[in-house]
Amino acid sequence: MILCPMPSTILIVDDDPHIRQLLVFAFGKAGLGTIEAADGEQALAEVERHAPDLVILDINMPRMDGLEVCRRLRAQNDVPIFFLSSRDDEIDRVLGIELGGDDYVVKPFSPREVVARSMAILRRTAARPPVVENVGVMRHGLLSLDTESWSAHWGMLEVGLTVTEFTILRTLLAMPSRIFSRDQIIDRFRGPGFALTDRTVDSHIRNLRRKFSDVGGIDLIETRAGIGYRLGACGGTDLTA
Repeated sequence: MILCPMPSTILIVDDDPHIRQLLVFAFGKAGLGTIEAADGEQALAEVERHAPDLVILDINMPRMDGLEVCRRLRAQNDVPIFFLSSRDDEIDRVLGIELGGDDYVVKPFSPREVVARSMAILRRTAARPPVVENVGVMRHGLLSLDTESWSAHWGMLEVGLTVTEFTILRTLLAMPSRIFSRDQIIDRFRGPGFALTDRTVDSHIRNLRRKFSDVGGIDLIETRAGIGYRLGACGGTDLTA
């Protein structure tokens, strides 16, 4: 197994001690430090206490499930989150991603795969160069993004976006005529919580289309088959007009 080149701490959250032990052993062989939590409340406390570099988070836990833990984490920080799920269910996966998850696997899983994909998230997060932020309000057709307040509008209607959704849309809006591949979208991200993988880009795009379609933005993002995505005309319909 390839050792992780950067010192990192992984918080493993699962109510099954056997799964925690498997992952602690696998991450240890890769040179990664670990912290354990057996439930959601303990997970939130460990994040506050230790500020881990990545959270491995089981969805199906008693009292406070992983999706609720993710909601609470995202309200206070952008630590990357890797979901574990015992249900091979599209709704679970898309909801987890929409809440701010960075990747997922379905149980039963290979500990080596979890470690490899976790290391990929950590490397991508650490390697991203700083970028110059667009400041102020960006506009294209009926779409507008306020990069200072992190708010999005279609016409006069505000559209609630996650941090990841906002950042994808800002990337496309910065160069509206350019077609971005999934890898190019991923490479535009930087910082904790922006550890996208090619598995999740399509889900974020679907979420963006759904949210803007609900307010009349049916042409928000175009798909170029075999290439990637670019911003649409954003003419759509202004439901406040």
